[in-house]
Amino acid sequence: MRIAWPDRTRRPSAGRVLAVVSILPALIVAGWLLAALPLLLAGWYQPVPALVLGVVVIGLLCRFAVRGPLKVVEATGRQVGAVVAVAVGSGVFNAITHTEQLIVRRDPATYAQYAIWLARHGSLPITPQVEAFGGLDPALKFDSIGFYPADGAVVPQFMPGPPLLFAAGDWLGGLGAMLLTPAVLGALAVLTLAGVVGRLAGGRWAPVAALAFAVSLPILYTSRTTFSEIPSLVLLFGGLALVHDALSREDRSRGWAAGLGGLVFGLAVLVRIDGLRDVLPVLAFAGALIAWRRLGRPQGALGLPLLAGLATGAGLGLLAAYVLARPYMSYLSKSVNPLLAICAAVLLLTLAGALAAPRLARIRLPRWLPDVGAALVVLVMVGLAVRPWLQTVRRVATTQEDRLTSEFIRQTQKANGLPVDGTRLYSELSLHWVSWYVGIPAIVLATLAAAVLVRRLLRNGSPAEWLLPLAVIGWTTVTTLLRPEITPDHPWAARRLVPVVIPGMILLAVWGLEWVRTRAPMRGYGRWIGVVGALLVLVPPTITSIGTAFTPVERGERAAVEAMCAKIPPNASVLIVERVTANRFTQVVRGMCDRPTAQVLVEAGKNTAKEEDVRRLIDRVRAAGRVPVLLAAEAGQVAPYGPMTQVMALVSRQDERSLVDAPNGTWGFGISVWMAVA
Repeated sequence: MRIAWPDRTRRPSAGRVLAVVSILPALIVAGWLLAALPLLLAGWYQPVPALVLGVVVIGLLCRFAVRGPLKVVEATGRQVGAVVAVAVGSGVFNAITHTEQLIVRRDPATYAQYAIWLARHGSLPITPQVEAFGGLDPALKFDSIGFYPADGAVVPQFMPGPPLLFAAGDWLGGLGAMLLTPAVLGALAVLTLAGVVGRLAGGRWAPVAALAFAVSLPILYTSRTTFSEIPSLVLLFGGLALVHDALSREDRSRGWAAGLGGLVFGLAVLVRIDGLRDVLPVLAFAGALIAWRRLGRPQGALGLPLLAGLATGAGLGLLAAYVLARPYMSYLSKSVNPLLAICAAVLLLTLAGALAAPRLARIRLPRWLPDVGAALVVLVMVGLAVRPWLQTVRRVATTQEDRLTSEFIRQTQKANGLPVDGTRLYSELSLHWVSWYVGIPAIVLATLAAAVLVRRLLRNGSPAEWLLPLAVIGWTTVTTLLRPEITPDHPWAARRLVPVVIPGMILLAVWGLEWVRTRAPMRGYGRWIGVVGALLVLVPPTITSIGTAFTPVERGERAAVEAMCAKIPPNASVLIVERVTANRFTQVVRGMCDRPTAQVLVEAGKNTAKEEDVRRLIDRVRAAGRVPVLLAAEAGQVAPYGPMTQVMALVSRQDERSLVDAPNGTWGFGISVWMAVA
């Protein structure tokens, strides 16, 4: 008897290549986070153990992901080559134009300093080295913007997922490599979205969607610096791809694939606490699968693995939030607590629906429901479009943070030549934001696609492969646009659109194009509709991005900080005596210069500390056997304490702060730091 061995020399098809390379980014990110988090919790996040454990975990995840027959995406070699070319081009372009946001002025620098501390120390919390200042003193303050006080130590703001990824870049090639890590993640995000598009809309649209995504300004913006949105996107859309593949399998490996998809989804919580909201539809979908199992449908067997994976990933995220970011969670309690309550309610409703599935299956839906569902999709989008003429969103400042935001909005309104009103949030313009970055044609096509798909799902339950993507995209898009919850200047506010809204709109838009194209082939217009439609999807975001795409911002900060560090004596204890400099540089000096650093408390309404407090602390530092060094923004603020030296005179460019129009330029800024050695 002759045995036919498989031909291992045969090359994989182009569709299989796209299917595999588009899930690898999510598996790499998820595997690294799974390996890194336990090490960080143990205070042992170091290069060798992290690399060894990370490679093992990533290898296991990849093994489970491709175990059994993997659904092959319908794509040609040219289409796959075009997708890879777009991803590589995106990574190279964003690497060339990357930013150097290291001075803590907004979130990217906070993430960067968080990552730098992890790369060099491997543990949390941040130790303030109180003994270097002669012990505690009422005038000493060790926390700063983005870094909270916690039980005598300092805890960084935000979830630890992104800094764990950025720190790996620092290990590979120092600070320069860390600053390039976002560009690599951006390229991986292009592959991920292209894979989902290939699965749901066809391989012909994968290059178009990849390019439209890559040139969109918010994607460029968040792929050039240390944000959390791109890693979140990779996990969310990677989860969609994995669950889609699990639903298409018919062997025993489908359970592993579903569980892995749920795990990847859940780990989005470790990257952004907003991930709890984004994965709520996955929880409901898992419940629907469990209900289908009770009805005897084969796909129902995936419900429990999907739910288990989701609970594991989200549970790790919540554990990290409780152990490593508790002050940040306390600050966000007014929004996080209701979100947790909503999660609990969805879980209970999901379980109740699963138990009642046999009875619910007997209910016949009204014939008019599919049409009403499609009409509702259109009405929601129309409502968001006309919202600026019906509502003006405001918030009266009640907390110190609100008052700072209100003052920031006032200053930005003055710079934009707008009426000054610090209560304005501009959230009513949220769909208009989307139109800037993907174009009105893409929004129209996406709305058409969503309406058609909802109608089909309500009519006969097909295409079932779209149920979860529609739920995730629809839920997150509507909730994000209703309440962006972000300072409304652009391109800053555009980051809210990155994880789901922009890629979701592009995915739906190209599916809508395919739907329109396939309805005109008999007349000979299908090909031209495809070409014109692709241009309508590609041209508007390109036009918006041209104004800022080729202008790097926040350059020179690395060299300026390193030069400043070189001028601070090695055995110094640094006292920052001016408010703005303290907010910007406390963690920078502590983390990058490796000098014990604290700020001297400033009285309300003043910018500098009391001279008697400063002199007392100088004496205490001397008594501890160290050199007192003082920093401030102006020479006169350190002049009373010793010889002055200007250690930083940075002049650079920053992002524009546009409130009612798409950003189309950059603004200049300067930072000065003076030092005195007492």
